[in-house]
Amino acid sequence: MNKRTLGNGGPEVSAIGLGCMGMSEFYGQGDEQESIAVIHRALDLGMNFLDTADMYGSGHNEELVGRAIKARRDEVVLATKFAVRRDGGVRTIDNRPEYIRAACDASLQRLGVDHIDVYYMHRYNNEVPIEESVGAMAELVQQGKVRHLGLSEVGAQTLRRASAVHQIAALQSEYSLFTRGLEETILPTAREVGTALVAYSPISRGFLTGTVPPAEQLPDDDFRKYTPRNIGENAAHNAKLAEQVKRIADEAGITAAQLALAWLLAQGDDVVPIPGTKRLKYLEENAAAAGITLTDERLAELAAAVPPDAVRGERYADMSRIED
Repeated sequence: MNKRTLGNGGPEVSAIGLGCMGMSEFYGQGDEQESIAVIHRALDLGMNFLDTADMYGSGHNEELVGRAIKARRDEVVLATKFAVRRDGGVRTIDNRPEYIRAACDASLQRLGVDHIDVYYMHRYNNEVPIEESVGAMAELVQQGKVRHLGLSEVGAQTLRRASAVHQIAALQSEYSLFTRGLEETILPTAREVGTALVAYSPISRGFLTGTVPPAEQLPDDDFRKYTPRNIGENAAHNAKLAEQVKRIADEAGITAAQLALAWLLAQGDDVVPIPGTKRLKYLEENAAAAGITLTDERLAELAAAVPPDAVRGERYADMSRIED
């Protein structure tokens, strides 16, 4: 497995990591034993960068990941997140220093570890100055509870302000052939301040493969059922784009998912995709993408087939937006 470094002075991680969210929630029912087997196989393949969050399954995902890595902690670069609270079914964003400290302790307990390698602010609530929040996160580094800091879904201005307080190793944001909005200002700013880009939903929640059923055919516990990109005319339009991706992948002799991941890896050595899966088949398919190098001609063909603004529909149906 090829390796990449997260930002200036950050940890060395596998070029492709593993997003663990779907093992607990959002994409239908999972199987804990199979999920643990997926994590173990990922480590066997050299995929050492595991991503979770305290809100995934309301703590369940951290507990699951903790059990899976208990005997293999030294093989893992472990990332988790705080900020999204789901108290009584009501979702709020909490960036207060006192909450950050409590959330970190709770995550350490659920994960069964003595430190977190990369600790992200999951979402930003600008009612709390970013300097206060990052200052509290930096205290966790000083205390040895956290090794490196990260932010998720923030804009260029917020990233720059945060970096003035403490080095930010990674910015986690949605980035794929189907989601390109950060290329204009956010990605250049991350490079300026020495922050790596960790790309979540790098296969656009499966939409890039053209295999996701229409919204009306998805179960109620699959959140893609409510994604604007998968509803009505948007779905039909985006399916045609996915067909073009599959055509190019077929010509290259790889899968559409591998093409999407290889495209991301080609965007710079500071880009680390973290595709999520709870199936061994897809894990191994994703891992193999780390060894694929796309030719300039293939990249140009992709650029023509899927321009930056080609996809129709918002990423989310709810309040999730980049805050700056």
